[in-house]
Amino acid sequence: MKVSLKWLSEYVEVPSNLKAFCDRLDLTGTGVEAVETLGATFEHVVTAQVLAKEPHPDSDHMWVCTVDVGACNLDEEGNPQPITVVCGAQNFEAGDHIVTALPGAELPGGVKIKKSKLRGVASCGMNCSARELGLSSDHSGIMILPEDAPVGVPYAEYAQLTDMVLDLEITPNRPDCLSMVGMAREVGAMYRIPYRNPLNSMAEKMQPVREGRAIDSTVSITIPEPDRCPRYTVRIIRGVKVGPSPDWLVERLASIGQRSVNNVVDVTNYILFLFGQPLHSFDLAKVRNAHGYANIMVRAAEEGEHLETLDGVDRVLTPDMTVIATPDAGPIALAGVMGGAATEVDEGTTEILLEAATFCPGRTSRTSRNLGLFSESSMRYERGVDDHGIDVRSAAACALIVEVAGGEVVYAITNNEGLVDAWPKKTEPKQLQFRISRFCQMMGANIPRAIVVEILKRLGCAVEDNEGDRLQVVAPTFRPDLEREIDLYEEVLRLWGMDRIPATLPGGRGRFGTRTAAALANDIVVATLRASGLNDTMTYSFADPADMERLGMTFEAGVLPVELINPLNSAQSVMRQSIIPGLLRSVAYNQARGVSDVQLFEMGTVFSTAEGRKKPKERQKVAGVLAGSLQRAGWNTAPVQLDFFDAKGVVENLVRELALFKVRFAPLSSEEAPFLQPGRAASIVAGGTALGWVGEIHPRACEAFEAKGPVAAFELDLGALQKSRNAARPYVDVPSFPPIEIDQAFVVDEDVTAERMGQVIKSAGGKLLESVQLFDVFRDEEKVGPGKKSMAFKLVFRSPERTLTSDEVEKAVAKLQTKVQGATGAEVRG
Repeated sequence: MKVSLKWLSEYVEVPSNLKAFCDRLDLTGTGVEAVETLGATFEHVVTAQVLAKEPHPDSDHMWVCTVDVGACNLDEEGNPQPITVVCGAQNFEAGDHIVTALPGAELPGGVKIKKSKLRGVASCGMNCSARELGLSSDHSGIMILPEDAPVGVPYAEYAQLTDMVLDLEITPNRPDCLSMVGMAREVGAMYRIPYRNPLNSMAEKMQPVREGRAIDSTVSITIPEPDRCPRYTVRIIRGVKVGPSPDWLVERLASIGQRSVNNVVDVTNYILFLFGQPLHSFDLAKVRNAHGYANIMVRAAEEGEHLETLDGVDRVLTPDMTVIATPDAGPIALAGVMGGAATEVDEGTTEILLEAATFCPGRTSRTSRNLGLFSESSMRYERGVDDHGIDVRSAAACALIVEVAGGEVVYAITNNEGLVDAWPKKTEPKQLQFRISRFCQMMGANIPRAIVVEILKRLGCAVEDNEGDRLQVVAPTFRPDLEREIDLYEEVLRLWGMDRIPATLPGGRGRFGTRTAAALANDIVVATLRASGLNDTMTYSFADPADMERLGMTFEAGVLPVELINPLNSAQSVMRQSIIPGLLRSVAYNQARGVSDVQLFEMGTVFSTAEGRKKPKERQKVAGVLAGSLQRAGWNTAPVQLDFFDAKGVVENLVRELALFKVRFAPLSSEEAPFLQPGRAASIVAGGTALGWVGEIHPRACEAFEAKGPVAAFELDLGALQKSRNAARPYVDVPSFPPIEIDQAFVVDEDVTAERMGQVIKSAGGKLLESVQLFDVFRDEEKVGPGKKSMAFKLVFRSPERTLTSDEVEKAVAKLQTKVQGATGAEVRG
């Protein structure tokens, strides 16, 4: 959520030290994602005055204007010099004060201003309308400023548009903070200062007019299933004039990235961001029937029903979705998500039916995600909108609509507020207790009782303080997350300051702790990967359901992803089945920002399930990616691109440090691992236990995740590593006798692997053969034959008991050659 500090400061005193304020927000659980300076987009946009207006010599509708921009344009002697601007607007005269964009300005929508010629006349800027500045939809002409407006002043400074805007990460359990008033309350509680709620003063301005037909005889509300809609209210405003919004309202919405639509819609958006109360305005004439009556029904959608939403898309509905409907017109809005195009407020609207309601969070969330339709309203409804106070917030909206669009609120026979209210399911406040002694004991700090009471009251809780150990607390209904006593503890602690809790060691007698074998193995894995040049990272456990398809990774039949019931968004609606997609996104993110050398690893959980399984299956894995080079280019060295063998080397380091025996790297085919490059992929097996795989990610998979290849990767099962790990490697004494090294080459068929040759040679070499190393592979049809290759090995012979003789080694080599020839069909190459 974006919060304008200029707007926020109207309700609470905002600290002057912005960095300290942001740090404090982070410490109390509200993450600051970014800080934006508003007004920077109006660079090179200044206030100006038209000195002369002459017809264009080659156009019947354009004007050649001499525009004074003050000191923003100087002549060679440094004196202010007017500029020439060709303009097609008709609503200005010489002497008018206007807004002009100079060359170098970039307007909303990516419009860049530069010197140009329009039908042969040079133009050094552009006279701007409100829409061209992104301030409203008004494009009837250029903006005319008051006569006393200064000349040559940056427009952002003149209009006081300069503002600091915080982009805040509001956690799903804090719907109350998705509003300016909610954030003002939060800041007031953080700094123990008062805040001002503008609600009462706004609502007091609304006085229903007791003339004409009452709202009770015009509108009725029916809610067959209260679980779908706990409360639904409507008001009617007649005699409105839909048009552009006043500047102050446009400025308020622009400060948080919202574009002005018209005065009525802008008011509903203003109330949404001010109080966190979504509203929807219907054109009453399009809602009521032939008898002038509007029978509003909040019901389940029928299978196959259609609704064209405000974005112009025809939506096919299902019974899981909730709609606002009438008996004659059918669905007219998707409850909590978006209104229908057929009842939209437009320039011809004179009577408005204003909806203020609250809907089931779960159904709103599913509807929004199933249709891929997200809005500011749905984001708040799916987190929970308080059903208490809806009537007052609705009254405030009506008062504001009357102020900016004229008209009058229709009265009600049954009450003095002009409200039709259906409230079948009322949320009752939670009655909680707060034990001071238990709180201090659990927190490890003696927080004064008075501060505890003050913090709870500033958060909106009602506190009955009887001077005993227990406080009786009534949690406000706008805080659905305060359900238990421990929730109150958390609130007091985070606002008092968790950083103020002294660090202590847990007490105990005759007790000592030790690390488990699994924890020790994990420590070795982390240390080894870091020593291999990889950096540890953390990615989301939530994943996009299309990730596995993008990657090309398949699973055995019956293995399914774990779907979330209430996901944060459609791109995080399942639990991850592999760590690799998240790491590939990290590679792409770094590469897009100029970091080409990326080596990362992550230890984490992957999830899967199967048909009929009650609980998901969780497995601990470690995965890594290597892209770019491990070393930078020097004057005498060129960077070496990381590839399959580098990733395999990292895995071999793990194998060595974990003391794994009988480890094999078996080739993987394209059918077995379609997400890996053919010929550069291998499975890893220790004894009879599968550990995982290593290889280069297929170019198609890299492209799907916008990563630049080649990217080498591996993914290993931590449980398998822990199971196969040995406590220590066998001790080998330092050799006392010299080795004898023999280079031996064999000509074999192309399909004979180095692994196969190594196994046969080791088996045939006997006890005297200490090591075997492949050091050359040679192919030449003339010298070794078609379909053949020569593989040269370094053989090291040594005895731990004596110095070997030439005869012993020659006999051992001859025996080895015979066995290798018989097992592989190899020929000894001279």
